[in-house]
Amino acid sequence: MPSPPNKAPAGWPRRRDLTHLRLAVQAAFALFCIFCGYRFYLFYLWASGQSELFVPRPPAVEAFLPISGLVGLKRLLLTGAYDDIHPAGLTIFIAALLISLLFRKGFCGWICPVGFTSNLVEKLAGRLKLLRRAPRWLDIPLLSLKYLLLGLFAFLVLVQMDRAAIEAFNHTPYNVVVDARMLLLFMRPSPLTIWVMGFLVVASFFSRNLWCRYLCPYGALLGILALASPVRVTRDQERCIDCHKCEKVCPGAIRVAAKASVSVPECLGCLECVAACPVDNCLSVTAGGKRRLPPLLLPIAVLSLFLALWGWAKTSGHWQQLVSLDIIRLYYHNLGM
Repeated sequence: MPSPPNKAPAGWPRRRDLTHLRLAVQAAFALFCIFCGYRFYLFYLWASGQSELFVPRPPAVEAFLPISGLVGLKRLLLTGAYDDIHPAGLTIFIAALLISLLFRKGFCGWICPVGFTSNLVEKLAGRLKLLRRAPRWLDIPLLSLKYLLLGLFAFLVLVQMDRAAIEAFNHTPYNVVVDARMLLLFMRPSPLTIWVMGFLVVASFFSRNLWCRYLCPYGALLGILALASPVRVTRDQERCIDCHKCEKVCPGAIRVAAKASVSVPECLGCLECVAACPVDNCLSVTAGGKRRLPPLLLPIAVLSLFLALWGWAKTSGHWQQLVSLDIIRLYYHNLGM
């Protein structure tokens, strides 16, 4: 017989604990990104000669340069040299890859600010009763889009760029100031950018986590790596009462109630399904398919690994960009930024 609903085992987080914890962690990272973005904007004004106020460039803005991270990782594997142009970006990229290999797409589920924004839009759209689930004949082709984008970037970087091409690209003015170009993409959007962004925002109110589910190549890569993760959510089929509450809250739109083990690439490791399940020990976090773990251990492991790599990068000199301020100001001026 199923256990009484809403009664968590002693010492384990209750539903409210897990959902509020995830919201708090994601919000903290999102606020930190906003703070870094503002600081980088002030640095951009100084470097481009529009302000006399000097504000140090925050390295964390490189988190939004995953392609540079991929290029830097290939260069590291080929030469053994750590990226000195965007070292923070490479560190964050490596952290996301390792988290996926060990703890599913925990980077997407607990850290990524884009995922947090998508979650907020989803919650608002749910209250407005606008969300619709794409039919299977449409959902599967749409799911392939992010893998096609991932394949394109992988081909360009991993196949087309050899060691000489990477070394030549690494210190080009374009690569040095690519973070500023990303900033200008939002500060001075072209009409096409406005139309595309507007469409994505509007469509996100009707399709759950549109960007993350269908279009994010970064998430596609992490999802592939997560297939090797020993950690996953498992379902006790005898305890399950087929209420499908787990499926209603799953941001990956996974049919959790139809699976004995949730190991698909769309699983974010967010634990929303575990938190929503009304039956004790029906949905559990397991390692290696057998050993049950306290659900709270998953976000603790994700955050600990991420912060450990950040601490290593800070103390070992692999966090701060090694480009002189004079060079950066020169590139800004020459490129008309």
